Parts: sequence; structure tokens; C-alpha cells
Amino acid sequence: MLSAITAGAMMLTSLGVPAAPPPPPDWMTIGVVSANGSGCPKGSAVVTVSPDLKAFTVAYSEFLAQVGPEAKPTDFRKQCQLSLDIKVPEGYTFAVASTDYRGYARLEKGASATETAFYYFQGESRTTQSRTQFDGFWDKDWQVTDKVPLESMSWSKCGEKRYLNINTELRVLAGKAPKGTTSFITMDSSDGNLETIYRVSWQKCPA
Repeated sequence: MLSAITAGAMMLTSLGVPAAPPPPPDWMTIGVVSANGSGCPKGSAVVTVSPDLKAFTVAYSEFLAQVGPEAKPTDFRKQCQLSLDIKVPEGYTFAVASTDYRGYARLEKGASATETAFYYFQGESRTTQSRTQFDGFWDKDWQVTDKVPLESMSWSKCGEKRYLNINTELRVLAGKAPKGTTSFITMDSSDGNLETIYRVSWQKCPA
């Protein structure tokens, strides 16, 4: 798995920009300001920071999109909008360098599903977006890693408090699947929780 801090330092060095020194202990803290959407009802989204302080994980207790005879008309699309308060020491800035998505999908032949994600800082017009499509027949785990090039990263503004907004969506289309069949997709981890892991790159602000 990608260590975004190491990768970010390598990219900065390759561009002739001095790499930042190792971060101080407990350099990043994260809080959920709000979580809204059909994929993350109130109280179902939990954010934690990894022990190495290089990533944060968003875990969901329910995030599943499906179509079929027992599905509601609105179940084909589920989404979650997270607003996160990420704090770093004074004089530092950060950006999301890569994101790991994993889950499970059961799609009949002719059906399809998409996983879409985008994020942006509060008040900023720049948005980074990714989209992955799965076509049936599909009946297995899936994992996607989106890596953001240095020049495409959306960095937090130095000296300003801006919430990081993350929107993820799961969508299933029945397409030409046989009538009466069910197709679905989840973001499902090995321990049964639903989670997405975000890795960050960081650097010092200009003096």
C-alpha cells in the first residue's frame, strides 16, 4: 500500500522542491463535522487516524446500493457527504494523495455498477474526482486505489481553517440483466465494516 508521505516527498524532490522533514508526533487530528446521505445515516460513519499517522479511515455501518425485486426504487443509488475537520501543526499544509476503496459486488450479466468519489476544501472551486465501473457478471471482492499526481492535488490553504468535504457514491443499474434478479455493490472490508482509506501528502507552508 502506498505511503503517501513517502511518495509525496519523492515527488517534491523530483520537482526540485525540498522534501518536508518527518512530521512531529500526533501531527494530525480528525473530527467529523457532519455526515449526511443515504449511505451514512446519522451515527453510522466513524473516522479514525492510522497508528503511523499517514492515513485516515472512514468506516460505515451501512453503505449498499442494489436493484431487484426486494429493493426500493431509491436503493439503486446510495451516497455519503462527509465534512471533516483535519488539524495539522501551524506552518503545514496537506492534500489527499491516494484513496483505497474496497468492497464486494454481485452483479448479474447485463447489470453494471459504479463507484464515484470526489473531494474539495470548503470554499474552494477545485475538485478532485474519480470513477470506477464494474460490469456483470461479477461476484467477488473489488479494490481500487486512486493516486493523485502532485500537480493535481488540492491543498489546504496555509493559515486558514477549511473543512475537507468528501462525497462518495455507489450506483447500480439493472441494464439488460434478467428480470427478477438482484444486483448490488457495497464498500465492505474484511472485518465486515464498510470503510475507505485516505492517504495524505503534506509539506511546509512558505516562510
